[in-house]
Amino acid sequence: MSRTSDIEIFLKAAGWHEATRVAVPGDASTRRYERLTLKSQKAVLMDAPKGDEAPGEPEGASVEDRRALGYNALARLAGPNPEAFACIANELTKRGFSAPEIIAADMDKGFMLLEDLGDDLYAAVIEKKPDKEQDIYEAAIDTLAAIYRSSFPSEMEFQGHGWRVRSYDAAALQAEADLFLDWYAKDFGHDIQGQARDEWHDIWAELFECLDAHPSGLALRDFHAENIFWLPSRQAVAQVGLIDFQDGLFAHPSYDLVSLIEDARRDVSPELAAPLVEQFCDKAGLKYDAKFKTAYAVMGAQRNAKILGIFVRLAERDGKPHYRKLIPRVNAHFQGNLEDAKCAGLKEWIERYVPEALA
Repeated sequence: MSRTSDIEIFLKAAGWHEATRVAVPGDASTRRYERLTLKSQKAVLMDAPKGDEAPGEPEGASVEDRRALGYNALARLAGPNPEAFACIANELTKRGFSAPEIIAADMDKGFMLLEDLGDDLYAAVIEKKPDKEQDIYEAAIDTLAAIYRSSFPSEMEFQGHGWRVRSYDAAALQAEADLFLDWYAKDFGHDIQGQARDEWHDIWAELFECLDAHPSGLALRDFHAENIFWLPSRQAVAQVGLIDFQDGLFAHPSYDLVSLIEDARRDVSPELAAPLVEQFCDKAGLKYDAKFKTAYAVMGAQRNAKILGIFVRLAERDGKPHYRKLIPRVNAHFQGNLEDAKCAGLKEWIERYVPEALA
C-alpha cells in the first residue's frame, strides 16, 4: 500500500479525511508536514516515515555500538521514532507548556495529527513588529527558565508508547562538534586526521568539563525564532508555542539559551543578548557569574561548530544550497564564543588548522 493511501486511511480514522490539505515548506529534516482545514477546525499532519532516517540509539548501547550505528545513534537524535515527539509533547503540556496537542497518532506508520499553533512564528512577528522583539524574547526566556526548573522523568509515556530521554553526554557533544571537521573544514580543503584530530578531541574533552558546573535540565535542542510561536491569547509560559523538540536531551541549561540568542537565521538585537542571559539565570535560580558565562561560551562554540558543519552538509550532500547564506552569521557567533578565555586553546587550534574560520 502506498504512503498516500496510508495517510488517507489514517485521516479517515481520525475523522479528518474531508479536510483540505496544504503542504508546509520543508525544513532540514526528513519529516513532511501538511496543514489541514476542516470547516472551522485546523490541524497539522506530521508524516515521519520510519525508514527514512538512520536508527536511533537502542537501549543498553555502548558508545562503540552507537558509533557503529551511525550519527543519529551517536548524537542521540530520535531518528525514526515518533514516540519521542509524542512523549515529550505529553510531558510538556502536562506542565502547562504549549506543545501541540496530539489529536491522533499512528506510531507504527509514523503519522501524527497535531494542534495547529498558527502562523505567528517569532521571526514573522518581529519582522512585522520589530518593537515586539524585547517583550517576546523575554517571554521565551521565562519559558526556558520554567522548563529548566520543572522536573521531567527520563522515562516518558504517551498512550502506551514509551520514550527514554537521555543525557547530552560527551560522545554526543563530540560527534556534533566533529561535523565542523568533516564538512566545514573540508569545504576549505582541510582533511583533519591524525594528531590534529586527536588535539581537537582533547581540547573539547577539557571544555566539556565546564558543563558540569550546573545541574542539567531538559533541552528541547532546536529552540529558535523559526521554531517557536507567539500565542498572546494564552497566559504566562503558555504564550510560547513549542515544536521540533523530539531530539530533546538532558543538557546544560545554556543549550537552548544559546540556540535562541545565537540564532542561525536572524540577528537578535545585540543589546538584548546579555540582559536575556542574566534574566534566564535569575528566573532559573542560577548565578550569572564567570562559571555560567564560560559554560555558555563552550556550549555556544560546540553548537555553532556543529551548525557550520551541518549547513555545509545540507548544501553539499542534501542539495540545499540556500543554507550557505546562513554560514556567515553562524561563523560570527562562533568567533564570539572563542573570545572566552577558556576557549583560547580551541581558538589557537582553529588558527593553525582552519584559519578561514577566523576570517
